[in-house]
Amino acid sequence: MIYCDATVASPKHRAIASAVDGGMIFIGFGAFLFTFHLMGGMFHLNRQTIPFLIGVFGTLALFYSLLWVWSGRETLGMRWTKLRLIDFDGFSAGRRERLLRILGACLSVCAGGVGLLWALVDEEKLTWHDHISKTFPAVEESNSPFFRKQ
Repeated sequence: MIYCDATVASPKHRAIASAVDGGMIFIGFGAFLFTFHLMGGMFHLNRQTIPFLIGVFGTLALFYSLLWVWSGRETLGMRWTKLRLIDFDGFSAGRRERLLRILGACLSVCAGGVGLLWALVDEEKLTWHDHISKTFPAVEESNSPFFRKQ
């Protein structure tokens, strides 16, 4: 149960932030493939190479996520959409909570995305990784007239 007054970010905000972060991961994967090709590597998609490429992509995604855990800051997508990660009490999430959030997100994805779809039926619109880490993305408060509620 959320104890602070902050509102949970809308699914639209969360999807845009995820798309930006996913784009960064795809850029890193593209850089890996380009470097692999420049070093003389050949691309043959078969039963042996596809799991390897999926593993490389997963490793890059995990590294990208852990980079933001280690720095203790919001991802590029969250910053671009003006979201901040807070705990249920309204304080900024710490490294432990951010790490639990990544583990919960992995569980959500490995369960076929059910953990992400959970937000559609949840009373507070929280996903599994929100509940597991006791954190959620909230919209940053802004004094700008553009963002001010009237």
